[in-house]
Amino acid sequence: MKTPAHGSSCRGAIPSWLGRRRRICPCSKRSLCNNPSSWKMVMAPSPDKHYRARILERRDLSPDLWTVRIDPGGPFEFRAGQYATLGVEHEGRRIERAYSIVSSPYEDALEFFVELVPHGNLTPDLFRLNTGDTLLCRKIAKGRFTLDLRSGRTKHLLVSTVTGIAPFVSYVRTLYRDWKSGDSPMPGDHKLYSLQGASRSWEFGYREELERYSSDTPWFKYVPTVSRPWEDLDWKGETGRVDDLLRKYAYEWRLRPEETTAYLCGHPVMVENARGILERAGWKKDAVFEEIYFQEAKSGSAGAG
Repeated sequence: MKTPAHGSSCRGAIPSWLGRRRRICPCSKRSLCNNPSSWKMVMAPSPDKHYRARILERRDLSPDLWTVRIDPGGPFEFRAGQYATLGVEHEGRRIERAYSIVSSPYEDALEFFVELVPHGNLTPDLFRLNTGDTLLCRKIAKGRFTLDLRSGRTKHLLVSTVTGIAPFVSYVRTLYRDWKSGDSPMPGDHKLYSLQGASRSWEFGYREELERYSSDTPWFKYVPTVSRPWEDLDWKGETGRVDDLLRKYAYEWRLRPEETTAYLCGHPVMVENARGILERAGWKKDAVFEEIYFQEAKSGSAGAG
């Protein structure tokens, strides 16, 4: 099924349990953001399109990974799973990049999980910013990597690498807030199952938070896996690449293609491998949604940085 391009209009009412006063677009069959065409270098910002956002907090996980919370500088509505476009001004030009939003629509601050691309167009400038510094934020969120609520499938398999966990944290934070408040409990038998891969455990970003949700709810499970355990000797959990664990946990969690939507987010090799595993196991293309995070080549070609 052909899906509308980013920025096209396709709206319908969203259940209250996915966010306050939001609108939702049917989830795309293959959503592709953070791609080589998503960065831009253009002239100075337009006040009609941009906010002057301010960094509230940054948390460094490693020399090339950090989480950052910003005050967007004005009203900012989004759906769990969408992305924001951030930017900086450099020598009279604006450099922009799309980043998946970690925070839920209920939070005042916007949160992001960012990986440094040393020769990228934007992340080296972002990594030099600290609390109190400002950056640009487009006023409108975009993206269709939202939970599939229309197909009738009630199980949701979330597979990610490192920063690819960002939209999934937004899903779970939103659902958890509604579930705890009792305002809008999870509908029917919907359940979420998350697999996250990283080279080392300190790269997960949100492991402790997700493990709390997993232990506190009947509708969410989370399994992280480390692919380089010899570099992380204290790690006691699963080891191996996340796509290699996909068969094991799909079987253990009894996930069947006819009742499960899969969401793949992160490194393009992982997404390709996981897609192949799922399709061979019987998943149809319209039940596998993707969001691929590209990295810019060192030669300076257009990319995700």
